[in-house]
Amino acid sequence: MVEVSRDGRRVYFTNSLYMAWDDQFYPDGLNGWMVKVDADPDGGMRFDEKFLLEFDEFRPHQVHLDGGDASSDSYCFS
Repeated sequence: MVEVSRDGRRVYFTNSLYMAWDDQFYPDGLNGWMVKVDADPDGGMRFDEKFLLEFDEFRPHQVHLDGGDASSDSYCFS
């Protein structure tokens, strides 16, 4: 899954999509992870080598940050 922060400065990637798809692509189970890329407003992107979350048997589908700081949370605000 890919999520962009609402300010467009961070992009989060996980190796999990949706449970039905995960079961199809990872029939033996899945050890989830999430990484982050920092986006420069003036152009360019940089992989954050200090940001790695490992979830063991959990599946990190969507990224939801405090304050609704994810692209999929936009519908929560008017």
